[in-house]
Amino acid sequence: MNNVQRESAAPLLDIENLRISFPTAQGRTEAVRGVSLRMGRERVAVVGESGSGKSITFRSLLGLLPATATVSADRMCLEGQDLFSLGARGMRAIRGRRIGMVVQDPKQGLDPLMTIGSQLVEMLRLHRKAPAAGAYSRALDLLAEVHIRDPKRVMGLYPHEVSGGMAQRAMLAMILSAEPDLLIADEATSALDAVVRHRILDLIEEQVRLRGMGLVLISHDLDLVARYADRILVMYAGRVMEELRGGEMSAARHPYTRGLLACRPSLDHPGQDLPVLQREASWLQ
Repeated sequence: MNNVQRESAAPLLDIENLRISFPTAQGRTEAVRGVSLRMGRERVAVVGESGSGKSITFRSLLGLLPATATVSADRMCLEGQDLFSLGARGMRAIRGRRIGMVVQDPKQGLDPLMTIGSQLVEMLRLHRKAPAAGAYSRALDLLAEVHIRDPKRVMGLYPHEVSGGMAQRAMLAMILSAEPDLLIADEATSALDAVVRHRILDLIEEQVRLRGMGLVLISHDLDLVARYADRILVMYAGRVMEELRGGEMSAARHPYTRGLLACRPSLDHPGQDLPVLQREASWLQ
């Protein structure tokens, strides 16, 4: 079954009424409150302040939340497959193989005791069942595909021997080696400088289009993600407050989204005090 047929049969990701809570001294507190998302092989950006529930919403798909978390949903499916019905073994088959995640700090996602090449070969042998010789050759190709010059030299380097931008490219190559259906980029560029940040996002967009994947781009940078998204979800206190079309942030109507936009510094008025975002109690209901 090709990608077009699979997408027509069921959405790539279908989440309805997702709720995630954690125990506190005052009792259980909901960190995600009724999030719903239905997406195909498209680019969806999720934006909001730190603590708005962006990351834990999508980490829950991979079973990466602490054991203390309570997760419930009316539906959580990947191309029609119920993720709640999977045991530990089934989730391992999904994690990395069908859903890949690029994390904020690539050097935390890479094993410091293994060379970049060894980690790439390990991923290929685990997820693609490639023989050793074929895995090495494919690893070189993957590094070249993410625009790393001299991939043979980089294969022999350890994570601490490469720059942040190169480490993020190597991390992306590892995720792409499994050929996932959905790529989650969780603040994947926030640890990089502005120039490298755009290069990495251009690279992610290129690979998503070439491979026909779905993309969830998690960020707090509204201006950055607007260029790379077909749709934008704005989250606050565990809820989706507004959904916008990519490139149409100026059409935002919810006061929270408009408040976030107003708080951005402007080159037209350097040094000007920024407004304080005013929050309303009704947003928490």
